[in-house]
Amino acid sequence: MGAEARLIELGITLDPPVAPVANYVSAVRTGSLVYLSGHGPVDASGTLRSGKVGQDLDLEAARGAARLTALGLLSTLRTELGSLDRVTRVVKVFAMVNCAPGFNQMPEVVNGCSDLLVEVFGDEIGRHARSAVGMAELPMDVAVEIEMIVEFD
Repeated sequence: MGAEARLIELGITLDPPVAPVANYVSAVRTGSLVYLSGHGPVDASGTLRSGKVGQDLDLEAARGAARLTALGLLSTLRTELGSLDRVTRVVKVFAMVNCAPGFNQMPEVVNGCSDLLVEVFGDEIGRHARSAVGMAELPMDVAVEIEMIVEFD
């Protein structure tokens, strides 16, 4: 089953991508790779999920913010490629978590993104290399910011 059919099966509708907030583009293709710029958790109403994880947001809320960010990444990717069925491999995810001092469960937060990618693309295509790091601050106080590199045909 392809990724587009899987989205339907999961009941997931992708909102239109959010425009960049500064002087950059959301996606760059080179060869058979697409590099996706850092995305934050923006819901359908355009509201950012913000705050420090471990202070303003608990682990579950932060995991939800990472999942929401993955949906934004998928929306941008679909717009860039025309269809998510063109993805042959999610290569790398780089995730930054806006952490309160002492919070060290960044990998569990970023599972919100990684789990969704595996749900949509399956193990062979969706499992990826990953970095999950904590940051003292992120732009606009977003809870997470995630970049992704994807291979396509």
